[in-house]
Amino acid sequence: MKPILANCVLLLLSIFVVFAQGDRNGLRIEASNRSDVLTRKFVTPSRILFKVGQVKNEDALLLPGNGQAVLHQTEVCVLKNESAGEKAAILLDFGKELHGGIEIVTGMFPGNKPIQVRIRFGESANEAMSEIGQKGATNDHAIRDFNVLLPWLGKIQIGETGFRFVRIDLEEGAELHLKEISAIFTYRDLPYLGSFKSNDDRLNRIWETGAYTVHLNMQEYLWDGIKRDRLVWVGDMHPEIATINSVFGFNEVVPKSLDFSRKNTPLPNWMNGISTYSMWWIISQRDWYMHHGDFGYLKEQHHYLSHLLRLIVSKVDGNKEHLDGTRFLDWPSSENEQGVHAGLHAMMILSLNTGIELSKILEDSETAKLCEEAVNRLKQYVPDPNGSKQAAALMALADLIPAKMATNQVLDIGGVNGFSTFYGYYMLQAMAKSGDYQQALDNIRSYWGAMLDLGATTFWEDFNLDWVANASRIDELVPVGKKDIHRDYGAYCYEGYRHSLCHGWASGPTAWLTEHVLGIQVTAAGCKEIRLQPHLGDLQYVEGTFPTPLGVLWVKHSKQNGKVKTEFRAPEGIKIIL
Repeated sequence: MKPILANCVLLLLSIFVVFAQGDRNGLRIEASNRSDVLTRKFVTPSRILFKVGQVKNEDALLLPGNGQAVLHQTEVCVLKNESAGEKAAILLDFGKELHGGIEIVTGMFPGNKPIQVRIRFGESANEAMSEIGQKGATNDHAIRDFNVLLPWLGKIQIGETGFRFVRIDLEEGAELHLKEISAIFTYRDLPYLGSFKSNDDRLNRIWETGAYTVHLNMQEYLWDGIKRDRLVWVGDMHPEIATINSVFGFNEVVPKSLDFSRKNTPLPNWMNGISTYSMWWIISQRDWYMHHGDFGYLKEQHHYLSHLLRLIVSKVDGNKEHLDGTRFLDWPSSENEQGVHAGLHAMMILSLNTGIELSKILEDSETAKLCEEAVNRLKQYVPDPNGSKQAAALMALADLIPAKMATNQVLDIGGVNGFSTFYGYYMLQAMAKSGDYQQALDNIRSYWGAMLDLGATTFWEDFNLDWVANASRIDELVPVGKKDIHRDYGAYCYEGYRHSLCHGWASGPTAWLTEHVLGIQVTAAGCKEIRLQPHLGDLQYVEGTFPTPLGVLWVKHSKQNGKVKTEFRAPEGIKIIL
């Protein structure tokens, strides 16, 4: 029996050694190939916006914390409920929209046991004051309203959503000591390589806000919203990709998300169930290739791309689009069936023309020919946009109607009435194509600028200028007699508080200002050739930077004696065309 016992001991020792070495050699990490690309930063509240009940020394929460509980703490905020039904509460403002959660550090409150609190996150002040089910308030996609136990003399980290405001209610008869509360800002730590500065601070702020909106949505994948729509919506990504190219340059979140959509959409399905979203995937592939020049990555898409183009061609009935799946451009245009038809027809031409371009790069003459034949048929029919600015913009970009006609007869009617935060980008692009740069600048100032006037630090899922009348700011509690712009408006999937106030598809002005005011237009793959064609409108000067695979391009345009003077510093290897 002794040899058997000895062998058993040796076997146990060997297992121990294997596990010890496995831990030391990193074998446990090999169980998953996911790695965290996100950074966490702790943010102190900027102000106490509201308190109710017995709350003392709340300004202690505005002091920078260190994340550590201590035995003897003099500077603590005290919330106390003495009688039944009493609920002390505070509302914190962290100064701007963030993605992440909060960290709460507690003190030595009486009772020496955990205490239950209710926590509500909000993108607006009043959303953090709302009840679930009230005017669209929801926990969809991210839990933003819940109860939690706080430890006695300890720390807890909770929540993951998009927010600026946090309300904390003491839920039971107790006394709670709060040493500190910090937002846990979770984001990709990236330098802003692109920039835009002009003599108009309103346009500068709009450019920066669009950049920040997309930055927040660059999580593990590229999302459209950090509170709601924490999903890869490949159509919504198109303006986001344009912004990323203008601000950050290459980031792996883009090809990772494009590939995610492809891998999760076996043909003949449409990406996200929407035919136009598969078409935006094609156009995004072209835009990404032009900026970064990665032929190897483009070649990886060839098989799927060629079959997707054939699927689109199969949906041409005579000389008209006959698309199945969800027939969708954006939400505000969705009830205009005639306009949607016109937009879908234009999208077929745009995507198939892009397919011709990519197929020729990939030396796929057969697919290119099929696309060319389909485009020739489609261009024989010009549908009526039926007043839809979305459809008219796409038709102008597809050369179905002259861009000047689209702007004069549809886009300029009623100013920014009928604009949307998503398709507003394509309306601006159509206006640029028609040469209507000054009107486009004015529209950016009035439409996107109005969100800033209402306290926005990121751009919204949708916005209508009619909402502004008698509306309160999102960073204040609604005064008596005022409208709550977050609660009282919205439609479709974004009614009331369900409305996302940080939506990446709304960032179009950032990319547009870089392309048309700074005038930076990529004309050869990999940014090896760039045309500088500025349109300053009523601006006196503009300067900025633009990230390329070869380095950062600097450009400045200024009006002198009625003419525009252009200066630039280009990285080696980039041909500049003036």
